[in-house]
Amino acid sequence: MTKTFTFAILHFSVAFTITYLLTGSIVIGGAVALIEPSVNTVVFYFHEKVWKRFEKNSNNTITA
Repeated sequence: MTKTFTFAILHFSVAFTITYLLTGSIVIGGAVALIEPSVNTVVFYFHEKVWKRFEKNSNNTITA
């Protein structure tokens, strides 16, 4: 969960900075920085869970 949390902080920062630089709006930058990374962080968490299951199944197939 720590990896997911630190990824979220990094993602919020990048999303805000890029949106602010493109629009010049702190409000739009803030909105994008809250919405897009929040959704992406949840997706990333489940992606990691699925990926670990995939790796586990791949290792079981190779050793079996």
